[in-house]
This record gives sequence, C-alpha cells and structure tokens, in this order.
Amino acid sequence: MAEKEPREPGGSDGSELGPAARQMRAAEPYISAVWKLVGGAVVGVLGGYWLDKWLGTAPWLLVGLSLAGISVGFYGFLREMARLGKRK
Repeated sequence: MAEKEPREPGGSDGSELGPAARQMRAAEPYISAVWKLVGGAVVGVLGGYWLDKWLGTAPWLLVGLSLAGISVGFYGFLREMARLGKRK
C-alpha cells in the first residue's frame, strides 16, 4: 500500500480545506464585488444624510450623494466583474 506524502500546512492549492471552505474561497471574489456595490451606496447615503443634517440642506445632499455613491459602487462592481471574466 502506497503511503501518502505529508501535505505542507498552508498550501496554496486548497487541498487541506474542507468542501465548504473551498466553496467560500471560490466565492470570495464575487462577495468582494458585491461589497463594492453596497459600500458605495452606503457611504453615499450616510455622507449625504450627515451633510444634510450639518448644513440644513435636506434632502438635496442626501439625494445627490446617494446617486453618486450608487454610481461609484456600480462602476466598481462592473469593473470587478469584467476583471473576473477576463481571469477565467
């Protein structure tokens, strides 16, 4: 019976990981892309809300920065998806 070679801990091939961990590692680039979309929107909304409260211009900065944040987040999301499509 042939003996298996010992695996080195921390290998980059993912062979030491279980099936769920391998799936999570494979999904990580997509999760990162979604966080770019969500993060841009959240930063725009919160920044607009805070500036409106501070400057008393409600709701105009909230609307403007929300649209800007959503646009920037969507751009980052599409760019990341295009980069992932080229990689495969």
